[in-house]
Amino acid sequence: MPDSVTADPVNNLPGQSWLAQDANARRATLTRIVVRISREALQGEGLQAMLQGICACIVAELPVAIASVILLNEENTHFVKEVYAGEMTLSPLAATGEWPVGRGGAGRCARTGRAQLIPDVDDDPDYVLGNSYVRSEYLVPIRHGQRLHGVLNLESNRTDFFDAESCAVFDAVSYLVAAAIHFARMADELRLANRKLERISMSDGLTGIANRRCFDERLQADWARQAARNESLALLLVDADAFKLLNDASGHLYGDECLRELARVCEGFAESDHDLVARFGGEELVLVLPGRSLAQASDVAERLRAAVEAVAMPHPDSPVSAHVTISIGVSALVPNATQPPETLVAMADRALYSAKLQGRNRVQVYVPGR
Repeated sequence: MPDSVTADPVNNLPGQSWLAQDANARRATLTRIVVRISREALQGEGLQAMLQGICACIVAELPVAIASVILLNEENTHFVKEVYAGEMTLSPLAATGEWPVGRGGAGRCARTGRAQLIPDVDDDPDYVLGNSYVRSEYLVPIRHGQRLHGVLNLESNRTDFFDAESCAVFDAVSYLVAAAIHFARMADELRLANRKLERISMSDGLTGIANRRCFDERLQADWARQAARNESLALLLVDADAFKLLNDASGHLYGDECLRELARVCEGFAESDHDLVARFGGEELVLVLPGRSLAQASDVAERLRAAVEAVAMPHPDSPVSAHVTISIGVSALVPNATQPPETLVAMADRALYSAKLQGRNRVQVYVPGR
């Protein structure tokens, strides 16, 4: 849908002012507009606001009933967005959300890659009505390098406005708009790349789940949030039983595959958007479960233990089972702002140690003093 700033095309005060100016004053006005638009292009807080400001500047200063920037899709087959200022009573984009380049003066401009001057819209078979007061139109391709971004569209309620001087100004404006669009899109691509790098930096390369850095940051944040809410925070520390023996017997590649499968099973027990599954280190994984009590976390742990056992990944040298098994230490408490988050990890680690002493392939909850 088009975005707009509305003006009154009938009582177009800038148009009346333009008529009263001599050649030097008109030249000064056009120069001032280029300066203003340059400032908009350089200082705009976003692409939408920048384009809106440029269009509004043109309509406010000149006898232009409609000024718009019509953006193309990646394939240059359709216009997909129009930002405009002025009084547009009918927009080809309004009804369908896209406008094929086979239609209208803008389409002709995009197809040919050349500026299109329509001195009298009544004489042009391609003209698409946007405002019944419009008498002439000038369309300029918005191009940066080899890429065509769209079309700058200017429509005036006069037939004598688009002379060589004003058209040259709009040609220059189209270059400013093209550069602004190019850099705005580069900034968007950079933000996406940075977000991707951030995700990569928080992911474990082997298993694809969160890494230790991500776990440490989330634990700090969850600890503070749950302390403020006076709500429980639970943690499951998961260890693959006799994992060194598995690597020795079956090789590290098979051990890595077992770790990936273990991570996949653990992810299935992240039942809330706030839950986190991460690789803690080596063959240890960790689940952070905000809002769970010790009993609830213990239930999750027992179901997880049984699920890993049911996968039946062969372990030819395990003293526990013919298949890969896990031991889990469980801790939970309502965080206290005076305690460090590592308290929860230490509790789960003590419980995990107890589970191993009792024969592995089991769940052990933290009991103070044990």
